[in-house]
Amino acid sequence: MPTNANFPDLADAFAFLGNSLLAPISQTSDLGLDPSFWSIFPTFNDDAVAEAVSACTAYAQAASKRQEQGENVRQAISVEYAKLFVGPPKPAVAPWETAWRSTSSVGFGEATIQMRHLLAESGLNASGASNQYADHIGIELLYASTLCEYIAAGSADEQMLSEFLQDHPLAWVDAFATAVAEAAPTGYYARLADLAARIANHAGRKQ
Repeated sequence: MPTNANFPDLADAFAFLGNSLLAPISQTSDLGLDPSFWSIFPTFNDDAVAEAVSACTAYAQAASKRQEQGENVRQAISVEYAKLFVGPPKPAVAPWETAWRSTSSVGFGEATIQMRHLLAESGLNASGASNQYADHIGIELLYASTLCEYIAAGSADEQMLSEFLQDHPLAWVDAFATAVAEAAPTGYYARLADLAARIANHAGRKQ
């Protein structure tokens, strides 16, 4: 399992990815468009994670050139987000666990209820501007980030993180990332979803 020194880095990585997948870039941080950000992004001594970070770096470098040429890259990425995860008429790729683990095409089901309970038990909630179902990929990654923070502070144990990752993100994040890559292979979110999947697999594998 990750050493204690890795949990703060895992918390930061999960938080960035969770926030980035929970709302369009126009409402969150655009750090992912800065190549220097990726130069210090943790890879956890994992070749698969390092490969995904390199892909994010390459995207950011290309995006910087596009911006220099006058393109509004942030706007283009916001449009990409809407097409992928919002619609209309429906998301090209459902961002909710329920849609991947049941016959429902939306995000309210057993996984939603389970996530609500987990958030409540940790004193968290899924309310706010995003107004998303609790089993949204962004919320699940943010919950993983919170668990990593608790572990680093000594107020939670690693088994909690292990069980959560196995029961929730790892049950569907690989399929989700593959679908995003198929829907928008050259886009920003294909890189982020792939990185999220690889970090979740890294953390789960090490547990």
